[in-house]
Amino acid sequence: MTHRVAAIFAHPDDETLGAGGALALHAARGDDVRILLLATGLGSRGDTGSESLNRLRDQAASAAKKLGAAGVVFGDFPDNAMDSVPLLDVVKRVEAFLADFAADTIYTHHGGDLNVDHRVTHQAVVTACRPLPGVASVEILACEVNSSTEWAAAPAPPFVPTEFLGIADVLDTKVAALECYQGEVRPWPHPRSSEGVRALARWRGAQCGHEAAEAFQLVRRVRAGL
Repeated sequence: MTHRVAAIFAHPDDETLGAGGALALHAARGDDVRILLLATGLGSRGDTGSESLNRLRDQAASAAKKLGAAGVVFGDFPDNAMDSVPLLDVVKRVEAFLADFAADTIYTHHGGDLNVDHRVTHQAVVTACRPLPGVASVEILACEVNSSTEWAAAPAPPFVPTEFLGIADVLDTKVAALECYQGEVRPWPHPRSSEGVRALARWRGAQCGHEAAEAFQLVRRVRAGL
């Protein structure tokens, strides 16, 4: 049985950091994988020109191709300022994406991340996917994003994994996808470095008996039957 898999994240590179291994495995087994990136990913750094934006989006498209995703859709919400727009606007954008692509598996941000755009994205996804009558089976999994999830402080809810996925066979693919983002990758020992991604994958693997793994927190699972 194949699945329709949606990766809904705030910024270009979040999808790779949070669920790149999972997306690559889904695509390899024939699942239909689509990506929605809601914010521009540039404004907080003072570079909002169209040339830079197009370059970042080209990098996101290259990363998506390496992961095997069928496509990536871009929103234009302000970078690191998604709390400045009505939540309803973000929810409607997610709803529109899911109306065109009825995913049964959704990867998104953890609700306690340090980054405000990540928190807004999480809330918008959970709202857009509220279990109303007639809704088909769906599973929502929250991811950890290097240099955001682990930097949050109390009283933010901690990321406590409930699911682990072995990604040893696609870890190189995940790293190669991340390296498409030439302006986002940092040198070691920054957590958003190629070495940092490998280190986290090996640590999560050690927690579940695999060479490398990604960790997730189950947000909601609705099943029509067994």
